[in-house]
Amino acid sequence: MENVILLTMGVAFVLALIMGPLFIPILRRMKFGQQIRTDGPQGHLKKQGTPTMGGTIILLALALATLRFADKTTDLLILLIASLGYGLVGFLDDYIKIIFKRSLGLTAKQKLFGQLLISAIVCYLLIREGHSTDLYIPFVDFHFNPGWLYFPLMAVLMLGASNAVNFTDGLDGLLAGTSAIAFGAYTVIAMNSTQPEAAVFSAAMVGAVLGFLVFNAHPAKVFMGDTGSLGIGGGLVAVAILTKAELLLAIIGGVFLVEILSVVIQVVSFKTRGKRVFKMSPIHHHFELVGWSEWRVVITFWAVGLVLAVIGLYMNEVL
Repeated sequence: MENVILLTMGVAFVLALIMGPLFIPILRRMKFGQQIRTDGPQGHLKKQGTPTMGGTIILLALALATLRFADKTTDLLILLIASLGYGLVGFLDDYIKIIFKRSLGLTAKQKLFGQLLISAIVCYLLIREGHSTDLYIPFVDFHFNPGWLYFPLMAVLMLGASNAVNFTDGLDGLLAGTSAIAFGAYTVIAMNSTQPEAAVFSAAMVGAVLGFLVFNAHPAKVFMGDTGSLGIGGGLVAVAILTKAELLLAIIGGVFLVEILSVVIQVVSFKTRGKRVFKMSPIHHHFELVGWSEWRVVITFWAVGLVLAVIGLYMNEVL
């Protein structure tokens, strides 16, 4: 199994490396450039026009490598629908931003509908497969079974976690690196829990995002856009569900959790008190505005993500 995992990761990495030089010039010629928020860090304005929708590279490399090395089972279908389905919602969002030359694409309601639709399909397949509704709380070593409420909870988890991952995509290489670490941890968990399809899928994602990182590291030649960030988020939650390490995602994906909490805290504080807690949210922009370089923020978040992944593996009794 270890050889298959390494081969899958390597193939996905090479595919992303090959597709980068092919896709980036096409995206540039089609003028698929990123629209930068004018109220964001001023240093980001120079990134205006950098090709976006590079998440297509990640998802294509992921799909090709996974389909080559994983068995064609319902579990694999769930993983691909979650990742590619959420990626499609992100693609539509990116496309609208580009066509209308604005920083906002789909409306909040349209994006929510698309995400919930994909989540509903995933939950239907889980029910049809007889997926266990037992939940393990790693923090207190406690099991409980919410019964039919499990599936609405998973739909909410998919929605929340995918958007948390999306918020993390704000600096060159930040999400590519943190997601590679998180999927690396889930590759180990999937292998330990004998979930071969989830292990192969996770390994393919690690390879794909690391291949993409070659072009996305500072200074980025291409951005993944919502196509990539939502696709990564959807796939990450699906792996967590299939490996029965759903709640462990709060630890392994702790960086993503902090990112979305910073946004929630900022909004609630401003609406209730008229004051901002952070100079800007998500929190990675706060560190930029207090004087950290973009690369320092990214490296620090990668390091935190790695520590949290190790803690998550330890709590899952893998280490």
